Amino acid sequence: MTRPARSSILAATFVAAALSAHAAQPHPSTFSIVAADPEAGEVGVAVASRFFAVGTVVPHAEAGVGAVATQSFANTTYGPRGLALLERGLTPGEAIDVLTRADEGREQRQVGMVAADGKSATYSGPGCNAWAGGRSGPGYAVQGNILTGEEVVAAMERAFLAGAGEPLAERLFAALAAGDAAGGDKRGRQSAALLVVRAGAGYGGFTDRAIDLRVDDHPDPFGELERLLGLALVNDLWNRGWTAFTEERFAEALRWQEQTAVRAETTPGMLPEVLYDLAVIRWANGDGEGARKALARAVELNPNLAEQAKGDPDLEGLEPR
Repeated sequence: MTRPARSSILAATFVAAALSAHAAQPHPSTFSIVAADPEAGEVGVAVASRFFAVGTVVPHAEAGVGAVATQSFANTTYGPRGLALLERGLTPGEAIDVLTRADEGREQRQVGMVAADGKSATYSGPGCNAWAGGRSGPGYAVQGNILTGEEVVAAMERAFLAGAGEPLAERLFAALAAGDAAGGDKRGRQSAALLVVRAGAGYGGFTDRAIDLRVDDHPDPFGELERLLGLALVNDLWNRGWTAFTEERFAEALRWQEQTAVRAETTPGMLPEVLYDLAVIRWANGDGEGARKALARAVELNPNLAEQAKGDPDLEGLEPR
């Protein structure tokens, strides 16, 4: 008897396994928040799950357009397709209707969506694993599945609203941490991610990614995400300052870099280099005394910067006292 081709055996095995074990396949059953700060021109997503590298699946965002969280047997095309629909002028609710109407797996999908102007919507298919559901309001949508209960999304909503006026990234993290404190994913913890975009926010102004953090596998993903967020908030301000400096908007650069230095005081590891660039920017603004003070402290904290300063054209003419 002629043996079937190996590829046919593998295909048949794969199909059979998929049919018999579909419910046991890993999927991002999780809790998330999408949110917008129209005044700051920011949109973002925060997500956590007992799932490896949840940040590779759930969060999607585009500056000036909106943010999407797709989860629970996630259809990852909801991210780019949802953003494209928002860009065409559909509201989040209309965009979700379009996405789910054409999706045969919609009963097991969950998605949250927010537009850059703050309009929002959340959807949980009836086939999502309990507890599953969400809440939405102006500027945000929270949702989750396989949660310990509804209190998870309620706590996330309260925390987000309580942070009004704070940076969007901090409000997103606060919501995520509140969801975890209220019970979170009932299977446990593994990964988390936080994404905030703003036009021209990336390094040198070349991309829109203001903050892009992932904790793919960690016994305490919330603690690690909080640590990284502290660094990222400094880095975001620093990017604003240095981008403005390279574009010769010196007064604006100084405003951002002074804020960077204040925040860096409580963020281990970044202060010497932040102070060095503060010296450069103060010098560009004609503040010789302030530049000398910043440079002296930078070199005190990191002596290796002394050699760099000697040949730095941005510090030419600045004489130490």
